[in-house]
Amino acid sequence: MLIGISSLISPELLKVLMEMGHSDEIVIADGNFPGASHAQRLIRADGHGITELLDAILRLFPLDPYVDKPVSLMQIVPGDTVETPIWSTYAEIIEARTGLTAPFEEVERFAFYERAKRAYAVIATGEGALYANLILKKGVIKE
Repeated sequence: MLIGISSLISPELLKVLMEMGHSDEIVIADGNFPGASHAQRLIRADGHGITELLDAILRLFPLDPYVDKPVSLMQIVPGDTVETPIWSTYAEIIEARTGLTAPFEEVERFAFYERAKRAYAVIATGEGALYANLILKKGVIKE
């Protein structure tokens, strides 16, 4: 354990976050996401939800300020009636950590999978909410 770094951030995840460069993307995937078959680098975070991981990651990880929407969500499949209240929780966390108030783009399901295959890493969580997957685009450290 380290001072100032959440115990939710595993050594493997910390290493990946450090390795990533500007504009690299990382997927935080829910429990239903096919992470093992889509990831270049798979990081297991079983038993953790996305909201607490998102908050812990954004304490260390800048979002890209040079794009309009540095966070991507998996778009709800047309005709699916599922609700996504977790998205508003994401918005609250992102605003609290970054000041951004409208950081999301919605990406069609299969296009999201293709982006996930190109992402630097996929974090496989135990999140049970549907359509809870998101992609973060890394920014630069200005300090």
